[in-house]
Formats: sequence, C-alpha cells, structure tokens
Amino acid sequence: MNILCIGGGPAGLYFSLLMKLQNPATQITVIERNRSMDTFGWGVVFSDHTLENLMKADANIGQQISQALHHWDNIDVHFKGQRITSGGHGFCGIGRQKLLDILQAQCRDVGVSLVFENDVENEVLLADYYKADLIIAADGLNSPIRTKYAETFQPDIKLGLCRFVWLGTRKLFSALTFAFEETEFGWFQAHAYQYDSELSTFIVETSEDVWKKSGLERMSQPEAINFCEKIFARYLDGHVLLPNTAHLRGSASWLNFPRIICQQWVHTAQFGNKLVPIVLMGDAAHTTHFSIGSGTKLALEDAIALNECFKKYGEEGLNNVVESYQRSRTGDVLKLQSAARNSMEWFEHVSRYAAMQVPQFSYSLLTRSQRISHENLRSRDQDYINDYERWFALQIGVTVGNKPVPPMLLPLQVRTVQLKNRIVVSPMAQYSAINGVVGDYHLVHLGSRAMGGAGLIFAEMTCVSASARITPACPGLYAPEHTAAWARIVHFVHANSTARIAIQLGHAGPKGSTKPAWEGTDQPLDEGNWPLIAASEQCYVPGFSQVARAVTREDMKNLEKDFVQAAAAADQAGFDWLELHCAHGYLLSTFISPLTNFRTDEFGGSIQNRCRFPLQIFSAIRKVWPATKPISVRISAHDWVEGGMTPEDAVVVARLFKEAGADVIDCSSGQVSKLEQPVYGRLFQTPLSDQIRNEAQILTIAVGSITDADQANSIIASGRADLCAIGRPHLANPAWILHEAAKFGFEEVDWPIPYQAGRLQLDRNLARASIVK
Repeated sequence: MNILCIGGGPAGLYFSLLMKLQNPATQITVIERNRSMDTFGWGVVFSDHTLENLMKADANIGQQISQALHHWDNIDVHFKGQRITSGGHGFCGIGRQKLLDILQAQCRDVGVSLVFENDVENEVLLADYYKADLIIAADGLNSPIRTKYAETFQPDIKLGLCRFVWLGTRKLFSALTFAFEETEFGWFQAHAYQYDSELSTFIVETSEDVWKKSGLERMSQPEAINFCEKIFARYLDGHVLLPNTAHLRGSASWLNFPRIICQQWVHTAQFGNKLVPIVLMGDAAHTTHFSIGSGTKLALEDAIALNECFKKYGEEGLNNVVESYQRSRTGDVLKLQSAARNSMEWFEHVSRYAAMQVPQFSYSLLTRSQRISHENLRSRDQDYINDYERWFALQIGVTVGNKPVPPMLLPLQVRTVQLKNRIVVSPMAQYSAINGVVGDYHLVHLGSRAMGGAGLIFAEMTCVSASARITPACPGLYAPEHTAAWARIVHFVHANSTARIAIQLGHAGPKGSTKPAWEGTDQPLDEGNWPLIAASEQCYVPGFSQVARAVTREDMKNLEKDFVQAAAAADQAGFDWLELHCAHGYLLSTFISPLTNFRTDEFGGSIQNRCRFPLQIFSAIRKVWPATKPISVRISAHDWVEGGMTPEDAVVVARLFKEAGADVIDCSSGQVSKLEQPVYGRLFQTPLSDQIRNEAQILTIAVGSITDADQANSIIASGRADLCAIGRPHLANPAWILHEAAKFGFEEVDWPIPYQAGRLQLDRNLARASIVK
C-alpha cells in the first residue's frame, strides 16, 4: 500500500510512524511545505492522560517524548494584584520543535520518506507520482486540501473575537500561569507555561476592540512586543518576549483564533481510473482553542485512531478503515470542541467577570470549560476547594466549621424570603387539573418534593384565565375555588417542610387550546377549542396549529386585569414567590421575540418597544404583590433561530425587568419557533444565565440539563447562577437533594423527622458501596 501524507506536523508524522511500524511494507511519503527545522509555535501542552495514550500506542515513542517533557501540577491565576494557586492538574509541556525532531528522526529510522520545502499545489499529480492508495490531509488549519474539497468536507469556520500573539520568553514559569492586567484601553491576559529547561510559551490575548484602541493594529512587531513587555513586566522579571514569526510583518502576527468543525472527514477522489480516499487529520479537520491546550493532543489521537482502524480492518478493508476512523473520532472531538468553545468565550469576555472578587474569578476560570467541575477540583486539590467553600460561605455571612458547606446547600435571601438552599424544583407541566382546580395529585406531587429537601418548589405554569390555558387540564388562578385549592397545597408545604413555594403565572397565547403532551405535543384539541391571541397574528406550527389573532388595546386592558387578579389571589393563597412567564412562545414571549412580534405600534419594533407590554404586566402585578416577596421573570434567552432573540438581547431584557423591580431572571431558552436549532449538551443553557447574571448584575436561575449536585455546585460556586432549577431528576426522585447531599457525605441537611430511619439506611448503603469500589 502507498500512503501520501500532505503535511509534516505532529499528526502526519505520528500517523506515518505508527503505520510504518505496524506494516513495514507500506510505502509512506510525507510532504511538508516548510523546512525541517521550521515551526511557528513555541511549546505544546499535554495532559498526563494524553501521555498515557501515547505510551499505549507505542511505548518506545511515548518514552522518548516523555523524557523530553517538562511536568507541572499547579495553575496560578493572577488577578487584581493577587495570586490564587490550585494543584493536582497534571500537565506537561514540550517544545514544538523538539516534538517534531523526535518524530522526524523516528520516521527516518523506520523508512518513512520525508520531503521538505515542497508546497503541494496539485495533489492529483503527486498521488499519481507516488501511486497513492490513501492521502492524509494533515496540512494545517489553513488546509488547501480541505478548501478544495469543501463541498464534501463541509467545514464550518468561525473566527474568535479576541486577538492573540504567540510569543516565548526565557522567564521560567513553574506553573501554568494566567495573568490578567487592566489597562487604560481594557483587559489583556497572558497564558504562560514552561516547556523545557530554558523557555516558556507566553501568549498575549485581548479583545478586538482593546487591540485596536491600544494601537497594536498599527504597531510594528518590535513595538508590539515592547508594549506587551510593559503590561506584563511584573511577571517577566526583566526577561524579554521573543517572537518566532519574523517573516510576519506588524499586526499580521496577531491572529483571531479560527474554530474549525468539519461535517465529513473523508472525501473519495477519482484519480484516473482509481478511487483514492482523502482523510483529514489534525487542525485540517478540527481546532480547539489554545486555552485548553488540546490541539496537538487531538492531532496525535487522530493518528492513533486511524492506525487502530488499520489494525482492525487491514489495508484490504480501506473503505471500512476510513469510515470507522471518522465514526470513532467525531464524538470525542466534538465534546472537546464544545469545552474549548466555552473556554474561548470565557476569555473573550473577561470584562464580564472583572467585578468578581479574586477567589471567585479564579474558580470561574478553572471551571470555564465545564469539563472541570467542583468535585473534580476537589479530587485534584482538596485544600484548595475546602478553602474556597469556606470563603464562598463567608460572603453571605455563613461561618462554617471543619467541614465546609457545599455551595448548592448555602442559603439565599431574596427580599425577606430566605431559601434554605440553592436548589429549585422546576415548574413542570402536569396537566392534571380539573377545570383549573388543582387536587390531591398536585398536593402529593408538590408536597413530596417540598419534603424532599429543595429550597424552592415551583408550581407549574398557572393560567390567569380559562382562555390562557395550554390544555383543558392546566391549573388556573382565576376563580375562588382555584385560590382555595392552591391554599391547601401551600399550607401543606409550609406545615410539613422548610421549603418555600412559588407560583408561575402565564398565558399560553398562540400555544393554547391543545392536548396534553402525552396525547400529542402542540396538537390542537379535537373539539372544544377556544380563540387564541398573540402579539401579532401567527400560527405556532404552520398549517397545523390554530391561528392566533393579534392582541388589541382592549385585550391588553383585560389581560392586565387577569394578571393582577391572579397575583392577588396567589398572595391570598400564601405563596412565597411569584414568577411571570415571559418565555417559550407563550403570550408575553410573543411580544419580546422579533420572530413573533410584527407590530408597527409602540409595542413592536425595537427591543424596548417589544418589552413594553410584558413590562406593563410586570409593573401591574408588582404593585399588588407584597413588597416583601420576590418576583422572578422567566425568559427565553436565546431563540436558536437566525433573526431571533440572542443572548445579548436577553441581557437588555433582563436589565429592563431589573429596572422595573424584578429580583431574579429565570434563564430558559427556545420553544418560540419550530425552526429552532438549539446546541444541546450538558448545562447547555447555563452560559445564558452566566451572561445575564454577570452583565446585567441580577440574580439568575440556571435551568436545563443540570442533573447532579456536582454540576449544581460548580454553577453556584462559579457565579454562573444563584439558583439551579432541577426538573426531570426531581420527577424521578422527589428527594433528589437529600440523596445528592448524602452522596458527598454532607449531614447538615433538613430531613423530615419521620424519615430519619431512611436517612440512616441510605448512609449505610452509600458507605458499603464506597467500600466495594
């Protein structure tokens, strides 16, 4: 078999080496555009786990690389003149040129042909010359091969918002170092780490706006380096910063990071009478932001994966090899790219977190990618996380003893209502009311979860009129019998638990007059339908749903009365907290989103105008709702549709409600349009809460795909939200929080007295399970 590898970086060299070792008869040629001693980076970073993968792939090569590595465990974060150190992270670095030297030497030893200073302009001619059966396109992030066959590979390339420059220094950093400096132009940050006995990588990064304001756009390379040396002088200790891109002039050495995702990694080309697979590898296939140090890791793991596929299927099964290679890599790569995107976005918005105190800023940085969690940090450095938990508790006046309190179990006071912990039972539609009246089902459903330990229990969306319902089985608060039924449940919660209970008031708008979800989500009733209204005339599911007419001024007056009456009734029933539902394509949401508001009067157009009627409703209920009790507002912080609400718009909406007197923003998203394309994943809506909380400076509730205490602790401790709403896990386990607290051995949790025997049994079971492990 003949293999042509275009690109002599780590991916191409490592695959060629592994493949030649596996089958010495295979003829492999690597074509590289640059000289053998040229490289345009400084050091590269591996985790200890990556090193283990290299040792498994080939112990000899892994050992050679390992011997050249510089190891460290600590991360230092420098912010506002202070340093926070955490340990146990297990990193290692190596000079990029040293890595290439090792791989080049090994390739030559086993007979891989290396051709340098040859810029591939026509891979067809090369493939014919070398009689290639397979082409590896490892030609970097600007891959000409990927560009030529873009129709197949379908690359999605997005440039980051920051400018960065990759420098080196002879100042040796004993830890992976993040340094943040505020200047008259804005924030600059440095990422620095030692990778051999003489040199460290030193990356300087700043936002595009700050880069331009500072004049870096117009500076020569020596001027720009001198500028950076002055900013970071306190860390450099008199050492200079070193470029290795003298061929780039002035601002050209400052780049925007390109995030590259390819839908396909394999293209089959017709070269004469021969079909030849072309396979992407390394940066040609994908990139990950340098802040998580995984670009070279992924490139080497691509090489390992393709080699393993050859072991499984053999050269004669080439089609199976390349198909299996793509299948085996895309999942892992996408997970890491998701983490890298989170990390990149954190650094792009450093100013968002600048108001934080130093310990929380550092914790937020450490957990920015969502790959490192609260318990993960504890396993790395228990002293660090214990100290942080004590500090975090002290910020709200809680003094703890030898065993700190997990962040999610700390109290939170909003107005005069104190929640015993930060866990909220999400409002979840049960569709079990009769003529709007809640009954025994709701008493058990909400009562059991109140006894299960959560700090705040939300009732499902409760409708302000009969025509405001989603289904005929939705609860209401528009008749005396509704108030009495709710009062019974509220009384039970207060009498039998220390939880607080909230009502969520809403109007279904264009999504009303439908069947319960288990009979067909969004399906209109077969009979007994009622008229629907929305900000503008619309049909939620075109050609399927009922058409909702546009709200009139007279409707607005009546709607305000309905909401005010329902809010007053909620107070009469004894609820502790009220939430106004302005999300998910329901009535008030249709005013806020440009996808559903086409009005030309003062209630349409700008975002301020679109929020005018929801704010009018909010102000009206705020007047009748006691000043001692909180009101939160649920919004769809992202429509996930081009032209719809964006997270930036959501910050504007949050500020408007904050000015009107809202205490908390409940940060959900979507369900406004059937065209939505959410980017799902664990904690996928948490970044929305993070942005709103830290830019609008208002308390938030994070919601969506939060499934365990570790995630909740991470969210609360990092300042991404003040409360975590847990939905489906509470459906499966009403005592979710009691079980989660028991898992990490925290005993200061409020169990119902009659349940104490169950608590003891749970503790014993968990202890036994721990011993078995």
